Amino acid sequence: MGATTRALFLSCFHGGGGSEVTRRLALRPRYPSMPRRPKGAAAAGGGGGRGGGDLEAAEVAGNEEEEKVAMFSVSGMTCAACAGSVEKAVKRLPGIHDAAVDVLGGRAQVVFYPAFVSENRITEAIEDVGFEAKLIDEEVMEKNILLCRLHIKGMACKYCTSTVEFVLQTSPGVQRASVALATEEAEIRYDRRIVSATQLIQAVEETGFEAILLTTGEDRSRIDLKMDGVLDERSLMMVESSVQALPGVENVKFDTELNKVTILYKPDQTGPRDLIEVIKSATSGLVNASIYLEADGRDQHRYGEIKRYRQSFLWSLIFSIPIFLTSMVFMYIPWLKAGLEKKVFNMMSTGELLRWILSTPVQFVIGRKFYAGAYKAMCRGSPNMDVLIALGTNTAYFYSVYSVLRAATSDNYMSTDFFETSSMLISFILLGKYLEILAKGKTSEAIAKLMDLAPETATLLIYDHEGSVVGENEIDSRLIQKNDVIKVVPGGKVASDGFVIWGQSHVNESMITGESRPVAKRKGDTVIGGTVNENGVLHVRATFVGSESALAQIVRLVESAQMAKAPVQKFADQISRVFVPLVILFSLLTWLAWFAAGRLQSYPNWWIPPSMDNFQLALQFGISVMVIACPCALGLATPTAVMVATGVGASHGVLIKGGQALESAQKVDCIVFDKTGTLTIGKPVVVDTRLLKNMVLREFYDYAAATEINSEHPLAKAIVEHAKKLHPEENHIWPEARDFISVTGHGVKAEVGDKSVIVGNKSFMLSSDIDIPLEASEILMEEEEKARTGIIVAMDQEVAGIISVSDPIKQNAHEVISYLKSMNVESIMVTGDNWGTANAIGKEVGIEKIIAEAKPEQKAEMVKELQMSGRTVAMVGDGINDSPALVSADVGLAIGAGTDVAIEAADIVLMKSNLEDVITAIDLSRKTFFRIRMNYVWALGYNVIGIPIAAGILFPSTGFRLPPWVAGAAMAASSVSVVCWSLLLRYYKSPKIVGS
Repeated sequence: MGATTRALFLSCFHGGGGSEVTRRLALRPRYPSMPRRPKGAAAAGGGGGRGGGDLEAAEVAGNEEEEKVAMFSVSGMTCAACAGSVEKAVKRLPGIHDAAVDVLGGRAQVVFYPAFVSENRITEAIEDVGFEAKLIDEEVMEKNILLCRLHIKGMACKYCTSTVEFVLQTSPGVQRASVALATEEAEIRYDRRIVSATQLIQAVEETGFEAILLTTGEDRSRIDLKMDGVLDERSLMMVESSVQALPGVENVKFDTELNKVTILYKPDQTGPRDLIEVIKSATSGLVNASIYLEADGRDQHRYGEIKRYRQSFLWSLIFSIPIFLTSMVFMYIPWLKAGLEKKVFNMMSTGELLRWILSTPVQFVIGRKFYAGAYKAMCRGSPNMDVLIALGTNTAYFYSVYSVLRAATSDNYMSTDFFETSSMLISFILLGKYLEILAKGKTSEAIAKLMDLAPETATLLIYDHEGSVVGENEIDSRLIQKNDVIKVVPGGKVASDGFVIWGQSHVNESMITGESRPVAKRKGDTVIGGTVNENGVLHVRATFVGSESALAQIVRLVESAQMAKAPVQKFADQISRVFVPLVILFSLLTWLAWFAAGRLQSYPNWWIPPSMDNFQLALQFGISVMVIACPCALGLATPTAVMVATGVGASHGVLIKGGQALESAQKVDCIVFDKTGTLTIGKPVVVDTRLLKNMVLREFYDYAAATEINSEHPLAKAIVEHAKKLHPEENHIWPEARDFISVTGHGVKAEVGDKSVIVGNKSFMLSSDIDIPLEASEILMEEEEKARTGIIVAMDQEVAGIISVSDPIKQNAHEVISYLKSMNVESIMVTGDNWGTANAIGKEVGIEKIIAEAKPEQKAEMVKELQMSGRTVAMVGDGINDSPALVSADVGLAIGAGTDVAIEAADIVLMKSNLEDVITAIDLSRKTFFRIRMNYVWALGYNVIGIPIAAGILFPSTGFRLPPWVAGAAMAASSVSVVCWSLLLRYYKSPKIVGS
């Protein structure tokens, strides 16, 4: 399971492709590729002759060389035209199959034939067009490519995220950057040889936002230790030098105010207990160290933000309520009205002075964050929501100040103030932000629940030199190191990934895999940290701890999925770029239009409220337009829904690798199923053996097992397991197999002892020039009719026998196919097995369209053919041979019990290995995108309807006008409503299938 989840984690970096697929071009070329082979070109070192005759001869002779992929670092590119020049120069060379250039990453990836062109020639071609080029060693490059995460404070809307994302994307050494408003985080894939995490933080802060490093992505662990005791300068020096001397320790940093030391180390070389022991021994017991208890970094930031917004809102409320009462309520109470209208200076009343005094701290102290955000936004030339709020509240406040001061210096001017507008507006916006942060925190509850699965303590077993248990200690689970042996009692949680070295029990893994039935565990079986031991006592040797554990990597996978943008989000990105400037322009035009209409007497005087003049009425409309417009709802529409959906999917055992997978899955109308391990259990068993030569059964199986022992195919494992049963000893040693050859989808062959052994299907025998006797053909036909697989074993070019293997169909497979049909999704089965077995399985599960005896590349070709016919295709598989089809499909779904390559190549991983989860994945994606569409309908509808109303479109006919503070409340409510609508996905339930 640890390996499986590591593959999941790696897939976030490789974009979901397998190792071979990852090496292929992920960039979109700007120019057409050259033909597969250059016409009229001879192999390097060969003579010309007759226009390709030598080449044809080479191909006939079977000397055709394979393609090669090379990556080049290209410096000096500044725009798309530069990238186009490089790409065109490379593609002009003979022997170039394909090329693509990444101008932001400063890279060029080239697929070429070494027989016709070399890496040096490609480098020269790039340099000839004016750029510096250097071949990159892929292994070195992969080690230097890291993924760091930053928490970014101060982002108010989609415009802010676009600005930060653009700055990061254009930074040298950054390959990919994505910024999420919902989580206020950035995920950056970068080359540490070119740029550091510190430089990335500086780049963000130059745009006016505060960035806090969460993880650097480097292969090291971090631990914070609290130090107690004598902490003088001498002790700290001794601690630093002693800890730094430990192997694997990279950095030691002290925080004397908190009595804390932060240590960065490599978990393969040292561990937290070693560090604590060294600190204690180095100071002769004068200083003791323990785990520094503090909340997770993200939680700290979120809780701090919630606290700040709550305090700001409550303080603004203390000032705003009196302002609101004196302007809107007390004016209708005669004895209070008289007191409020009492003149202080000339025409300035007590009520106006009181409102001025109360609104000033709201405007400049409580609302200072909006000023700071607006200033930074304008400095970087990207106006955001803070600009709209600052403009709207300042316009209301300063006009009110002007009006009150004019009344104070005049004997006849009656002032009209909007102090309640600016203060109430800030109060409602703070309330909206507070509720929005609370709601956004709930979108990642699934991750929090996963992280809480790890137990707080663990029982560490102590061994003597002879390997006997001499004691046990209860330790903090974060102090577990590799190769520690942990005791797990009945009802206790497994504290770390590892394998059982003693005992047997059943372990409930439902919290990780979603599998409801407890899994039997005995010596040698692997266990997952965070799972619950049901009955017996287990001794577990820790293998993956801390950030390497399956639980930690599943959390990282879900976090990366939540950062990945869905294509539909581009719609919101395009609108956000022009939204704020257009709103400011429209607000100004609204004010001018109403002011001009009043000056031209184009509406009756009764339209204007008694307490306002024409200028004031126009001003109010302009402010209302400015504060009601809300780009935030558009920016939150997609990411909040994707965050909740990926978290909910993980809790159901369906790991979705981002918004792209979700969006593609909801469009699926055709699913291609692999047979073995997907529709069937994947653990075939031998049910019958028919010998066609006079030999002992055990001898027959010795030859077959010796040949198949090197194969990873499930059928091969079934033969080996059956052969073991014929030997009484536990670890039987098979005869040596020489010259082993495996032909994917057909069989294997090897030299065993003095015999040449071939094990495989009928077509493999025929291609190996082995005649199939009539008796063998009849047996094969019988087995096919029984939905069994007949495996032929040939020795010395003669058929020696046939092994019948059956792979049971998974429970509810027929019901799943039937349910998919009701969802208007067609099911197709593609298998490398024979037609008879494939037809029998297809008939039993209810699949009509079947392709049998298909090689891996044929599976991928079929997927492409379906796509060309206009279908959106999903592929469900579990093996290495399925990975090409998984990559080719619009959505690849890998069975969690499958191979690492298949899981890495897939977009969605079904952790429980249940077919019902195929339905869950599609149904969840459809419900998610229904909510995303509704979010956009609400966000767009709110702005399309709200802005004209705020501009006064209803005023001429009804006299209705929207006060600015009401418009501000509506703006705040729009973001909260979008987040809450997405949060309803938390209550998602998988479809109930009849028979499940």
